This record gives sequence, structure tokens and C-alpha cells, in this order.
Amino acid sequence: MAQLNRSEIILKIQELSFACVDLNLYLDTHPDDANAVNMYNSFSKQLNEAIRNYECKYGPLTNFGYGKSGCPWQWVEQPWPWDREFNC
Repeated sequence: MAQLNRSEIILKIQELSFACVDLNLYLDTHPDDANAVNMYNSFSKQLNEAIRNYECKYGPLTNFGYGKSGCPWQWVEQPWPWDREFNC
């Protein structure tokens, strides 16, 4: 992934998350659509890479076992992704 700033990476994660959820819903009713499965797998891979990229630079996006943390515990560092200040 090209060198993106924090806001650009979050936007990419949001876009890819939306695409994965949308395709997941579609695949619930069209499970044999090979093209959609391939698109889902591609977007899912890109999403995981974007999340890994973000977390390596800025710390965990979620808690409860989905992401690693350095020491000190990074989850308490601010701003959090949902804070308005995050995108400034």
C-alpha cells in the first residue's frame, strides 16, 4: 500500500469494510456466484493489509483480541478512530 496518512488509511479501511459487508450480504443469497466470491476474497485481503498497515503505524483499531498492542497498552492512547479529533 502506498504511503498514506492516518485519515487516508482509515478511509480505505471503511471503504473496504463496506465492500466486504455488502458482498457478504449478496453472497448469502447468491452463494454460487464465483465472481462475487473472488471479489470478496480480494477485498478481504486488502482490508486485512490496510488494518495491519494502520496498526503497525498507529496502534490497535479494536480491542478484545483482534489486534496486538505494544507496551505500554496502546488502546488507551488517543485519539480513538471514532473521535472527531482523529481525522484532524
